[in-house]
Amino acid sequence: MRVLALSDAETLRSRYAALGAEPPHSLLRGPETGLVMLRGRIGGTGEAFNVGEATVTRATVKLADGSVGHAMALGRVPEKVRQAAVIDALCQDGARATLIDAEFIAPIEQALAQADERRRRETAATRVDFFTLVRGED
Repeated sequence: MRVLALSDAETLRSRYAALGAEPPHSLLRGPETGLVMLRGRIGGTGEAFNVGEATVTRATVKLADGSVGHAMALGRVPEKVRQAAVIDALCQDGARATLIDAEFIAPIEQALAQADERRRRETAATRVDFFTLVRGED
């Protein structure tokens, strides 16, 4: 679900279309958009405080076979979240889950890892190391 939430809507849409015919399903909830409160901690371990709010979209679907899938992602992309919920419901069956993981999730995860590595290289290229010279006055 992390991979589906992090993927962009266009990538998910194209991979979803490659799965073939969309399984018949009904919406149990949503897709609906709302806000969640983001919390932080002072120094990472100190007292909690409210950082701000983030927009999220969530959906719950039920397949014809009774499998239920849930999805939630940052932003206002209801179609992406609905498709992710359908994929979650499909993954409730072990055989389909293995196929979806290999044919659907793995390529998206690889693309996300490559984009992350590219950003790290670009950031590393701008790194500046500061050093000080010790003066002999000590």
